[in-house]
Parts: sequence; C-alpha cells; structure tokens
Amino acid sequence: MSKKSGKSLVLVLVILVALGGGFAYWLSTRGLEETDDAAIEAHIIPIAPKVSGYVVEINIDDNTHVKKGDILLKIDQRDYIAALDRATAELSAAEARLIAGQHNFASTSVSAPSNLTSAQSQVASAAADLKNAQQTLKRLQTLNDAARSRQSLEDAQAEEKRARSALEDAKAKLRSAETAPDAIAASEASVKELEAAVLQAKASVQLAQNNLDDTIIRAAQDGRITRKNVEVGAFVQPGQQLTTLVGDDIWVIANFKETQLDGMKKGQSVDIKIDAYPNISFSGKVDSIQSGTGARFSLFPPENATGNFVKIVQRVPVKIIFDQSPGEKYPTGPGMSVIPTVNLK
Repeated sequence: MSKKSGKSLVLVLVILVALGGGFAYWLSTRGLEETDDAAIEAHIIPIAPKVSGYVVEINIDDNTHVKKGDILLKIDQRDYIAALDRATAELSAAEARLIAGQHNFASTSVSAPSNLTSAQSQVASAAADLKNAQQTLKRLQTLNDAARSRQSLEDAQAEEKRARSALEDAKAKLRSAETAPDAIAASEASVKELEAAVLQAKASVQLAQNNLDDTIIRAAQDGRITRKNVEVGAFVQPGQQLTTLVGDDIWVIANFKETQLDGMKKGQSVDIKIDAYPNISFSGKVDSIQSGTGARFSLFPPENATGNFVKIVQRVPVKIIFDQSPGEKYPTGPGMSVIPTVNLK
C-alpha cells in the first residue's frame, strides 16, 4: 500500500470516528435542554420589629438554624406592660359607667311615665279644688253682710287664691312630666354612648396587648439567620431590618431560551448540577413556566416601538423543584449557580 493511500485511509477513519461520535452525542442529548443561566432561590424574610424599644435579649447569631415559632429576640416590655395596665383600668372604668347608665335608663323608663300619670291626676284634682273654691266664694259674695261674716268671706277668697296657685303649680309639673319621652330617649342615647366607650376601651386594650406581644419577635418559618445586624442594648424602630431569615425550602429558577421551551411542561424530570458540588447530581422536576419573559417583568421593560428594533432570543424563567432537598450535607442558598437539564421525553 502506498504512503498516499495510507494517509487517505487514516483521514477516512478520522472522519468516520468524528461522525460516529457526533451521532452518538446527538443520540445521548436528544430530548434534553439545559442552561447555565440558573440559580437557587428560597423564601427570604426580612426580620423587623413592629414596636420600638431597647433590645434586651438575642437568641440568634449569623447562620443559626431556627424553627418556626422560635424566639429570635426580645424588646424591653416595661413601657408596654404599663400601657396595657392603663388600658385595662380605663376599660374597667368605662364598663362601670355603662352599668350606671343602664341602671339610670331602666329607672327613667319606669319613673318618667308614672310621673306623667301622677302629674295629670294632680292637675285634675287642683282644678276640682279651684272650682269648689270659686263656687264657695261666689255663694258668699251673693249674701248680704248680715247672712255672712267678714271672716268667712276673707277665708273663701284666700282659699280661691290657694286653689288657683295649686292648679298653676300642678300644670307646671305636668309640663315637666310631659317631657318623659325626651328624658327616656336621652337616657337611651347616653347608654349607647357609654357602650361605644366600652368598645373603644376594649380596642385600646387589644392594641396594648398586641404591642406587648410584638416585643417578642419569632421566626415565621424554618430557616437560617443571615446578615444579623443587631445587638443587645440597641434601640430599634418599627420597620428597621434587624436580620434576614432564609427558608429551608429551596428551588431553582432557570432562564431557558424561548427556543428551548418547545415540548417543556410541568412534571418533566430534571437533572440538577450545583456548581459548588460538581460531582453530585440532584434530581428534580419542572414545577411551572412563567407567563412571560424575564425582560418583560424587569424594572425597565424593553420598548420595541422606537424604530431601532433588533430581534434577540428572549429567556423565560422556569421554576424547578428538588425531589429531595440537598439538606445539611450539601449547604445551599439563594443565588448559588446551577446547571439544570430537562428531559423532554
């Protein structure tokens, strides 16, 4: 065999090997889509107080693992205990005033109508007495001096004046008694006002209790403490971020090209490689595909109506969940880079 023929044979063999290798790679990667534009995400909760005060106790440090409900820190409670005691006392006073008002309303509801009936009877009686006195006086005035004494005439005149005065007094009492409906209504309105005051006092007690409870800050979920920036003795304000709680529940957000989404759907298996652990493979599955590209939901979405449009391939976030969390053996956290490979078959 000539030297030229040998070189040609080697070249053919190299080409065949390359084609075979390429075909084998195509077979092995067919139906798979991967991206290196992916990272781990988790629930991140900023820890901030709802009330102000001095920190008196801290039970956490950086990277401390906590359970939901664990006490993270405490704020001085003395002022809030005093506020609760004052609100409770004001509630007791308001309830006492309400009881007194209710008793007064009950008494007024009974006494006011009876006073009206009594006043009407007194007017009728006084009117009858005046009529009798007037008749007696008129009879004595028609008699001559020989038939009556001067004293009897004067007594009759005095009795007529007394009866007239008594009638006027009875009429005045009747006019006062006729305001009974107004008195009852006013008493009822006073009770309603006192009831509202009790509700207001109860709300103040609840608010004071809430403020007292809020001096104890608890973990809202299982997770790890990060970026702790508070110490005992520090004065904190409502809304001031003291630390951050990163939840144990993690997932992957992978930004696939829109051209890779054909055939991708929820439930498909995913092979996950975490850059921090290159020799370990984690399994997962597609949880959901975002309805829109990442750029569309950015702070400044692209505007393509300017006349300078250049088409570029967009990326769409895909949420991938782990079949089993990496756990304590492989510490992970938000922002860590991963390479997910979705099996589209």
